[in-house]
Amino acid sequence: MDHRPEIAPGEDQTGGMRNAGSPTPAIFPPPESMRPTIVGRDFVVSAGHPVVAQIMAEVMARGGTAIDAGVAGGLASNVVQADMCNLGGVAPILLRTAGSADIWAIDGVGPWGHEVTLARFLERHGGEMPLGSPPGVVPAAFDAWCTALARFGTWRLADVLAPAIDQARGGMVLDPRSATAYALLGNGFAGYDSSRAVYWPQGRPPRAGEVLRQPALARTLARLAACDAGGREAGIAAARALFYEGEIARELIAFHRATGGWLTRDDLAGYASPPYAAPRVGFGDWQVATPSMVGQGPVLLQALGILDGLDLAAVPRGSVAQLHLVAEALKQGFAEREHAYTDPRFATTTTEALLDPAHLARLRARIDPARALPGAAGAAAPGQGRCDTTYVAAADAAGNLFSAMPSDTIDGAPIAPELGFFVSPRGVQSRLDPDHPAALAPGKRPRLTPAPAIAWNDSTAEALALGCPGGDMIVQAMLQAFVEMACYGLTPQQAAEAPRVATFAHPGSFHPHPAFPMRLAVEGRIAPAVRDGLAALGHALHLWPDHEFDAGGVSIAGHRVLAEGGAPVLVAAADPRRITYAAGR
Repeated sequence: MDHRPEIAPGEDQTGGMRNAGSPTPAIFPPPESMRPTIVGRDFVVSAGHPVVAQIMAEVMARGGTAIDAGVAGGLASNVVQADMCNLGGVAPILLRTAGSADIWAIDGVGPWGHEVTLARFLERHGGEMPLGSPPGVVPAAFDAWCTALARFGTWRLADVLAPAIDQARGGMVLDPRSATAYALLGNGFAGYDSSRAVYWPQGRPPRAGEVLRQPALARTLARLAACDAGGREAGIAAARALFYEGEIARELIAFHRATGGWLTRDDLAGYASPPYAAPRVGFGDWQVATPSMVGQGPVLLQALGILDGLDLAAVPRGSVAQLHLVAEALKQGFAEREHAYTDPRFATTTTEALLDPAHLARLRARIDPARALPGAAGAAAPGQGRCDTTYVAAADAAGNLFSAMPSDTIDGAPIAPELGFFVSPRGVQSRLDPDHPAALAPGKRPRLTPAPAIAWNDSTAEALALGCPGGDMIVQAMLQAFVEMACYGLTPQQAAEAPRVATFAHPGSFHPHPAFPMRLAVEGRIAPAVRDGLAALGHALHLWPDHEFDAGGVSIAGHRVLAEGGAPVLVAAADPRRITYAAGR
């Protein structure tokens, strides 16, 4: 039924102040999305927290590039979102510099120490994978930020550190969502005296509106900034040496080993994560890149490569057939992850082999359009084991593009009290089965879940940084958002908001690796008839709320064509399922 009021002949129908009708006719259409797609002339950003997005925007407003802004945003995330990432955690990065076609990856995840073996670990810990310091691996995030800034940025380290120092020293006012996160994560970190003193300073969960200060972390960041003397790259190198070889390394390792960790100062001093050409796959006119199989990024690439041969764009959007094909393609990627993905230095295959068109064709042939497959789960394996992360994306008018996914939540390991950060507990993603490709081993990196992406289309000059928090949901949400744009023409914000499905028919990434054969989670906004159709194909449906937190928080920033025949413009989007936020100018 049309609810617009009748307009007498001759009345002004243009709306606005000159309209004589009362009430004003409903001329403007409803919003195309809950939030607007942000557009910009000079730059755009999207991040896991509004304060981080603002910091990144301020860096570029002051003349920094998207690379400078991305590094500043990542370091600020280590403070502002201490619930989701950490200076001593992980930070895989993808980036592209202006005028270049190269996509560079920095893995941003450290290895186990050289003193630990699987046998010794099992003996010491009774066959279990405890949280805390025991699963600690070399902190990689700071090296990743330094490498990106030194090799591809333009700002000095002290300048990109300044916003993080300000947030740690002056404190940040907690919004309701962040306060809730510190309350929930306290179920884990409240067992660590040093962490509880920082994040529950009054002996209880902090409340919305209270100010959270991190003075020890502020002092550490200030020590690193004070190294920035002389040349720009020399200053970055001096700070990195302080962190990995100097007094900070000594203090960190002393606390780590006193609390059950395996790392030594030699493990830190010998660490580096140099940039390399990111693996990629084609999807229609698009190319998509992620880091290598030391993370789960190739699940996204393999699933897209499988779908590329199924003419997904010809399948109605949101239909039973479309959601089924997406889920089954992801199952194939997760099965590959289970059987092959690991630190490439220990692998029996290569990322290139996993993305070979002939191999992808064999995986594609396994999909049955009329029946759901059980995936790699084998049998059900209960357990929680969830973990989280955050994301930062930045793009500028010159063509620089930055995509990074810092991670490690504060319930995973105790904070070193004099330093204000911890040793990455990412070892919990290693396996305790010696025959598993991702088994724990000295000097071996755990297989990571964070997996930033960059997608580009040379024929239209579009390029997008794309990412999402959420453990095993990361690549699933990213794939679905990308498909919404590439196949169905949705705006970035519409794609970030669109309802999602999620398969859990594979062993989870975090110990104890829970699995749910045939399970397909579906958000409530997916129509009942579509849900019934998916169930008829054999999917064991698990109903999520309309905007489920664990369905991820997609962020997008880059260049995108918004109208047919138009030129690409700077755009950004942020998922309302979480506290993600976008900005631009």
